[in-house]
Amino acid sequence: MVDIATRVYNHKWKIDPIVRSLIDTDFYKLLMCQSVFRNKRDTRVTFSLINRSTHIPLARLIDEGELREQLDHIRSLSLSRGESTWLRGNTFYGKRQMFRSDFMEWFENLRLPPYHLERKGDQYELTFEGAWPEVMLWEIPALAVLMELRGRAVLNDMGRFELQVLYARAMTRLWEKIEQLRPLENLGIADFGTRRRHSFLWQDWCVQAMMEGLGPKFTGTSNCLIAMRREVEAIGTNAHELPMVYSALADTDEELRNAPYDVLMDWHEEHEGNLRIILPDTYGTKGFLDNAPDWLAGWTGIRVDSGDPEKAAEIAIDWWRARGEDPREKRVIFSDGLDVEKIIDLQKKFSGRVKASFGWGTLLTNDFRGLVKDDALSPFSLVCKAVSANGRPTVKLSDNPEKAMGPKDEIERYKRVFGVGQQEAIEVIV
Repeated sequence: MVDIATRVYNHKWKIDPIVRSLIDTDFYKLLMCQSVFRNKRDTRVTFSLINRSTHIPLARLIDEGELREQLDHIRSLSLSRGESTWLRGNTFYGKRQMFRSDFMEWFENLRLPPYHLERKGDQYELTFEGAWPEVMLWEIPALAVLMELRGRAVLNDMGRFELQVLYARAMTRLWEKIEQLRPLENLGIADFGTRRRHSFLWQDWCVQAMMEGLGPKFTGTSNCLIAMRREVEAIGTNAHELPMVYSALADTDEELRNAPYDVLMDWHEEHEGNLRIILPDTYGTKGFLDNAPDWLAGWTGIRVDSGDPEKAAEIAIDWWRARGEDPREKRVIFSDGLDVEKIIDLQKKFSGRVKASFGWGTLLTNDFRGLVKDDALSPFSLVCKAVSANGRPTVKLSDNPEKAMGPKDEIERYKRVFGVGQQEAIEVIV
């Protein structure tokens, strides 16, 4: 097992890049990328960094030259033979050859497109523009780089013993969380923490700890590279990016209203009936389900990613019942701002009512809260989102208005089209 504290102390960053592979990314990005490659490959998009935690002055903490060096390194990466073999030949979700030959040939020859980086006050403006299948693959590595560089800035002046104690405390904290989760019956939990992890080495350690501590209750990781190396399941389906871009491409209000369902029709065709998990909250969960076509009720389940998780799960349960489906046969994946207390509470409340499972993100792979002076390693809310498609702005409403994004006039239009009324604001932790 890697001695993380010693690696950090030695500062061997030249041989320890933050992102070391094109598959050091979330599995859902590759699944979505194949769908986009097939259906919307000529769409031009812009992705942009958004720091929701504006009190974190990234441009003061992170050296611009070091940031460029890490981003340039990512642009030099290409798929290795072993990585290609794993993607082409492995079984994912019980299906062999999840990734088609035409997509793999394209991916094997891919280098990520250029980026634009500019300092604006205490923040960085980081954007990526180009063909959707290429640009979308910048999101996860860009976030991982910024999160880890911020961490390195804090750790830089710590001594050897201070670092050993810091990591020992963080390891102890995670292991205590695992011990709290272990007694839960019928628990299914996966690592969803790539995008805002403390570091690659730390995420890898967290996955190994979960494997040992939870056994079969640990269902896998969203990180493809770690899944390959540790021989665990790669976990993921789709994200808000798809309906956001499809909606931006709509010419009329009617096309806009249908766009989130068009996404899932393409998804169903792409995966031949597999990976049938609905992410309903891009423009409001209740409205999405109320207006959903009947065929969606037959899908496997939903992922809850914003708003009050209990309320969203109850809405889904009521919807399934109204459509003649048995909620006990459906899966609800909770994935928003989870920590051990919330996981335990949700598991106890919904066990037996649905197949509850959990995608544990930032507070699994980056919980250093209170462990250094001024809480300087506390995780923060950093995202990289598609902000335009073919020159049109994208919009996200979410079940939590604190996560909404897009021009004000477009937000109001989307609220009208999707019938979104008063929403409850919930503090965004991570």
